[in-house]
Amino acid sequence: PPLEVQENIEAKKAELEEKEYVVSSGGGMVEVTANGKHEIKAIGINPEVVDPEDVEMLEDMLLAAINEAMRKIDEDSEKELSTVSISL
Repeated sequence: PPLEVQENIEAKKAELEEKEYVVSSGGGMVEVTANGKHEIKAIGINPEVVDPEDVEMLEDMLLAAINEAMRKIDEDSEKELSTVSISL
């Protein structure tokens, strides 16, 4: 049943691409939403964290949230796809 295995993997990949990941940093001051295709769908920034004197802090929080979202997507994909091949 190699065709069935391939179909299961493709179905799981499609499912993962549609999944949304929401990650925040800075104690919830910055929130990033990404999908399983590694596309950023939304960025939320609490106005309290917007300080013209400290743009670097905001940039760091954004980077942290985006990198965490990408890490979660990769981890989730790896875990989910390995279960498809193991179960067969």
